[in-house]
Amino acid sequence: MRHRPLLLAGALAGVLWLLVSLGCSSGSHAQATTAAGGKPSTAAAAVTGGAAVHHYEYVFPDGGIYVYDMDAGQRLVRRVSLPMVKGVRGVVVSPPTHIVYISYGSDGGGNGKGAMLAYDLLRGRVLWQRSYSTGIDSMAISADGSRIYMPTGELSSGGEWLVLDGRDGHVISSIQAGRSPHDTVLGLSGRYVYLGGRNHNYLEVADTQTNQVVRNIGPLRSGVRPFTINGTETLAYTTATGFLGFQVSSITSGKVLYSQTFPGFTYDPSTFPSSAPSHGISLSPDERQVWVMDGPNSYVHVFDVSHVPAEPPKLVANIALPHRMTGQKVLCAYDCARDGWLQHSRNGRFVYVGDSGDVLSTRTLKPVGFLPMLRQSRVMLEIDWRAGVPVATTSRQGMGYVR
Repeated sequence: MRHRPLLLAGALAGVLWLLVSLGCSSGSHAQATTAAGGKPSTAAAAVTGGAAVHHYEYVFPDGGIYVYDMDAGQRLVRRVSLPMVKGVRGVVVSPPTHIVYISYGSDGGGNGKGAMLAYDLLRGRVLWQRSYSTGIDSMAISADGSRIYMPTGELSSGGEWLVLDGRDGHVISSIQAGRSPHDTVLGLSGRYVYLGGRNHNYLEVADTQTNQVVRNIGPLRSGVRPFTINGTETLAYTTATGFLGFQVSSITSGKVLYSQTFPGFTYDPSTFPSSAPSHGISLSPDERQVWVMDGPNSYVHVFDVSHVPAEPPKLVANIALPHRMTGQKVLCAYDCARDGWLQHSRNGRFVYVGDSGDVLSTRTLKPVGFLPMLRQSRVMLEIDWRAGVPVATTSRQGMGYVR
């Protein structure tokens, strides 16, 4: 993907001014407002109440958090200002400790260093910020919130993932894996973490007990871009640099099983600035479908994978996005091209399209909503609340949950 800062334009400059003016600092309460009249709200009041589980999509553009109610027509119910957060690269949530972790800053190379911020969902305040001597990128977290697996950035020349302590973010250990550490997924078992190096042609699997790579999956077409896995950790679905499509591999054997393109769709690198035309892939929670991004054509393609690995993926639908994947994000300090990203809701009802803002129905296979701040970000996930506390979350990736 291309990395380029963008100056704010006209109509949305005032939005950024509002975010900055509502700023908070470490240890202080962040400002939260609801969509209706901008009335102040406590950190949890806008997203809790009663014994039922309530589902919310959290979106993380530079400078803040925006919360949308999945159960009420994707309505904006809360926003939080975090003006110190610029260049957002990743986010994870620990429901047991009710903490959101946001990685931001440089993704390695000559662009400087990265940082991470911890935000308490219950108290509505920043707990701490920590800077690192390396870059950062899209991380994963253990189920108990004790360990965070942080890639040192897709522009890094090395292959190091940092193992961080969830309590304060300090470095515990590291994992040496593929070059240009970029994306990370933790399997449901918690035993293995999956490491995608942008400039490495293998998806690597590391043991979380030893922090050693124990398996290589590939060779893949050209580096590992957005990817996902199934619940039993036997299948990996990966995208690649310069490839309009996706690959299916056996985690067990490490072999590539299928390479799937989009029939009738083409890709001209000279007219699409991002290096990964399929920068987004999401496996449905029931593992029956995989949804894949097509940035150059502003489509999402849906495949039936219910018979994989015995049979190859079968095309189900081509969904045109109402908001095209063109131009640059506005509330953005770094890496502002619209590459795309896909994430299923945990109940499988919706697919959220980062950088376009569109919400797609998995029942009708049509657009059913639009989140303005999701047009300005591809960093998002779901957090579910019950009786005033967070009880569940997804990762950025839409993963399989069949075990």
